[in-house]
This record gives sequence, C-alpha cells and structure tokens, in this order.
Amino acid sequence: MKIAVNTRLLLPKKLEGIGWVSYQILKRITTNHPEHEFYFLFDRQYSEEFIFSNNVKPVIVHPQSRHPFLWYLYFEWGIPMALKRIKPDLFLSPDGWTSLRANVKKLTIFHDQNFEYFPDFMPKLTLKYVKHYVPRYAHASDRIVAVSEFTKNDIIKLYNIDPEKIDVVYNASNSNYKPLNDTEKASVKRKYTDNNDYFVYVGSLHKRKNIANLLLAFDTFKNTDNQNIKLLIVGSKMWRKGYFEETYNNMKHKDDVIFTGYLDAEELSKVVASSIALAYVSFFEGFGIPIIEGFEAETAVITSNTTSMPEVAGDAALLVDPYSVEQIADALTKLSADTTFRQSLIEKGRIRRQAFNWDKSAEEYWNIITKMI
Repeated sequence: MKIAVNTRLLLPKKLEGIGWVSYQILKRITTNHPEHEFYFLFDRQYSEEFIFSNNVKPVIVHPQSRHPFLWYLYFEWGIPMALKRIKPDLFLSPDGWTSLRANVKKLTIFHDQNFEYFPDFMPKLTLKYVKHYVPRYAHASDRIVAVSEFTKNDIIKLYNIDPEKIDVVYNASNSNYKPLNDTEKASVKRKYTDNNDYFVYVGSLHKRKNIANLLLAFDTFKNTDNQNIKLLIVGSKMWRKGYFEETYNNMKHKDDVIFTGYLDAEELSKVVASSIALAYVSFFEGFGIPIIEGFEAETAVITSNTTSMPEVAGDAALLVDPYSVEQIADALTKLSADTTFRQSLIEKGRIRRQAFNWDKSAEEYWNIITKMI
C-alpha cells in the first residue's frame, strides 16, 4: 500500500501545534507498518530526523507554501503532479488543508476553525484564502478526522458535513512532561524567578490566546499577593505591535512578568512542572495540548470554559470565562492560597491524562486508513 502525506509542517526546531501532532502520528504509523510505503511531501529541503524509517520516501514539492498565492500553487498544482507520479492509494493531510484537484482518496485532519469566529485575528489575505478553501477542503475529503468532539460538531455546523464522514481522534502530550521533585523544582525557580513561585503560560503569543486578559488578571491578583509570585510567559515571539504591548506597559506589576522566549521541550517541561499552575485561558481551541501537558507534569491547570477546553480538561482543571478578568484573577488567587484544592486538581489530572495517548491515537488513525482503502 502507498500512502502520500502532506508533511510541509515538519520543520526542524519549529515543531509546534499541528507540526508536533503530525510528527507524533506519522512517526508511529510509519515505524509500526514497515510493509507499506509512505511518501512524505515536503515543500522545502527536509531534515533527516523526519525520515522515520526505511519505508519513508521524501519528495520535495514546489513551490514553498509561504503565502496564499503559493499555497494555491502548492496544493492545486504541485501536490497533484506529485501524486500523479506516485500513484498512492491515499493522500493524508494532517494540517486541515488538502488538494481539490488530486484524483485520489483523501483523509484530512481538522484541528479548529477559529478564523470563522475571530476573523480580525488573521491577516486579510490569509483570511480570504481560508474562508474560501477550507469549506471546500472539508467537502472534498473522503474522510475527516477531528481532534475533538467540539471540532467535529463545529465542522458539521459550519460546513454542513455528514457526521458519518468524521471520526474523532484525540491528541496527547509530549513524553518529556513529567513531575519533578522539590529539589528539581527549586533549581528551576532559582534559574527563572530568583527562587519565587510562579504561574506559567505556554504557547504562541497570538491574540487568540488571550494573553492581554491574563496580564490584566495577574495585575489584579498581585494587588493582594504577599508571596512575591511571578508570571512566566513562554513563547517564541514577544508580541505583535498594538496587541498586548500596551496592556503590558500599563501594568502596575509588570516587573513580576517574565518573558522567557522559546524553550525546548525538555526545558519547557521542567518549567511547567515547577509552577503553581498552568494558566491557559485561550478564547478558542480545537483541542488544547498544553492542558494535557499540565496534567502530565502534575501541576494544577486553569483553562477556559469555552470550545474544546472543558471536553479535554474534564473535572481536572479550574475552568474560567476567558473574557472575565475577574474570574481569571480569582482562579490565580484560589490556586496560590488553597494548596488542598490545588492538590485535588493534580490528582484528578493523573486520572484524566490516561484518556490521551499517542500510541492509541496512531492506532486509531491506522484503522481509519485501512478502512478507507
């Protein structure tokens, strides 16, 4: 059996979000099924770290998909030409986009449709592209995998897709995330916060992630904090001009906010495991992997009561309205003061995390592929 895969997001040292999900699933599928051939379609020079086994054959497809015009050329010309040469039994696209012109069975993984609800958070040309093509990608796919029941229901509602065409397969956590002992935690605090306790946010510094309200809530929390608690913001970019820069500059307690920049997976897991709580109060998520990472690192989790986040968190996180600065601030206060409640969330997280496993997810993906073929 030949399976072609869109691997344009397998980028060295840039495996975030969808790229990381692609990595976890594809590594397992290819190594678990050496009897089949996999053609990885890259849009630029690839890294050997992504050629997981001898049955993976890399193919470079032009042009590089760097902006809307090139996205169109890549998916509607480059991909179909490559597939015509390969003649695969199936084309798998893990990033929610596929090729309308490809004459082959198509399996597409959908992560979220946040642009349908927050169009102002996206550049105009990009928004125009996704609004036009994503609904068409959904209809052109022979089957769809959604990463949560929320995302499945959203696809059905937005694009009028037959529910029988959609499977749900959950994401999971990076295996680096694990609890630390007190000595290890002390070392992390010494490195980042001068031995002080802290809350942590992990993720892209995008407007959708609601960092402005988190900063406002932390400023409110600090008005009554007598423990010198800090807030660590972990992300690869500081901010886009005009987004939360003004909020940060106007904070009374901005000196207690620490921007770490990008951290690799091993260091990031230590930072999460040493925190009072992970504060992940995004406006919109199709899944929300950092929630599971918090469970694995055995720290308390604060997350939003909207979209997929309650589905992923279950009863193991403190849920808040992401639009309410007061609710977020109250959650910070509660978790900093009530160690018994904090520990109860950690214990519930140990149970909840068992529902999310990459090996199980990869097996479910493979079952879908074999049924299609």
